[in-house]
Amino acid sequence: MKFTKLPQALVIVAGSFLASTVGLSAIAQTISSPTEPANGPKTLLGQPAGQKLNPATFMSALDQANLHSAVRQIELDWKQKFENYYQGQLTSQYLDLEQMMLSLARLHRLTGKKTALVYAIPTPQNLELILVTPDGEPIHRRISDAPREKLQAVAQTFRMGVVDPLSQAPEYLPAAKQLHDWLIAPLEPTLQARKIDNLIFCVGPGLRSLPMAALHDGQRFLVEKYSLALIPAFNLLDQHPAVLPGVKVLAMGASEFADQPPLPAVPTELAAIAETLWPGKSLLNQNFTIENLKAQRTATPYGIVHLATHAEFLPGAVSNSYIQFWDERLQPNRLRELGLRIPTVQLLVLSACQTALGDPQAELGFAGLAVQSGSKAALASLWSVSDTGTLMLMTQFYQALQTAPIKAEALREAQLALLHRQTDEKLQVALRSQQVRMPEEVARLAKVNLSHPYYWAAFTLIGNPW
Repeated sequence: MKFTKLPQALVIVAGSFLASTVGLSAIAQTISSPTEPANGPKTLLGQPAGQKLNPATFMSALDQANLHSAVRQIELDWKQKFENYYQGQLTSQYLDLEQMMLSLARLHRLTGKKTALVYAIPTPQNLELILVTPDGEPIHRRISDAPREKLQAVAQTFRMGVVDPLSQAPEYLPAAKQLHDWLIAPLEPTLQARKIDNLIFCVGPGLRSLPMAALHDGQRFLVEKYSLALIPAFNLLDQHPAVLPGVKVLAMGASEFADQPPLPAVPTELAAIAETLWPGKSLLNQNFTIENLKAQRTATPYGIVHLATHAEFLPGAVSNSYIQFWDERLQPNRLRELGLRIPTVQLLVLSACQTALGDPQAELGFAGLAVQSGSKAALASLWSVSDTGTLMLMTQFYQALQTAPIKAEALREAQLALLHRQTDEKLQVALRSQQVRMPEEVARLAKVNLSHPYYWAAFTLIGNPW
């Protein structure tokens, strides 16, 4: 396998600091507030100074072009939202706006790719966009024709079209283009001028489950222009590039379940990944337990953990959501029990994941997956994609990961392979050459047209894209 340096990314943070879909005034709460000057030392986010997030103060900061203050308020508020959901403090250090830019510039030097950070903050009246790049001044754009209620209605229409594999392009394209016009188009001249490569979205309630890859400018999907990722907040992001050369994969999963639909392609998926595409080990069904995962990681520090199983991020309390192991369900607030932080897992993959689209609590679980698990990044799906579609995308992803400069670019290449119908023949030839058996029920579906965004737009890289 050939490994190269990692590219730099564009970070788009889209979301709301609002606690819920109620009015803006309902979310004011105590959060931490650093007292150091803009160029001062890092401050732990978990040390509140008693300041309350004041919507009027936030809007005033935007009106006065005080983006340092606006970004600080968003970062601190979002961090607290994730801590409240996961019922514990998330370790991080505070970087102010200038320090974020320095971090992006450092990553540009290390990876050769350029990263930008975009905040999209829905309010009752407007959509507020803030773009941060390694060079050039941060910019603010106010989208007056996208109030929160209208934005979320269009987002829901878009999701409904994309998650239906039988829908035709005209059914979801108008909403896909409208969202692109609101979220991307106002920033695109700057993105192009500053030569941005990768977009990272940090989204708020109702937007964290938006399949950004399928936004459309009228000619191309967004994924055809940029690689993409999702982050909960910049200050919750592990900002060090992953080191993939020499990393092994532990691929585990189940094809049979007592009370859930079977996943017949999982044995093929695990064998293709751990025995053909990437060095590592695969464990299936009865061997797929939490204790076995921990034991395997103790014996061998696998840097990639791939879990092919049912996982759901559901409305309500964090305890409602789960990842299904052979003998038990693991709730998201228990993810640290997997021991992925020591040594740090570079990538956690959930290949049969499903999120309650548009639900604020479910979205917190999904978007916080990487930081809560202790991994640098996670790859998961917003909805449950067909068994065949998941197999095709995952094998394509690991193929691309061998040479792609960053994880986000590997995902982009895999998504484009499905979009442009470049997977079927290549995959089957590769599997046959390695004598990996394709189940009959999967083989029958291998000719399905996977170009519809249902099959590829669900997959989202969460956390570190490098």
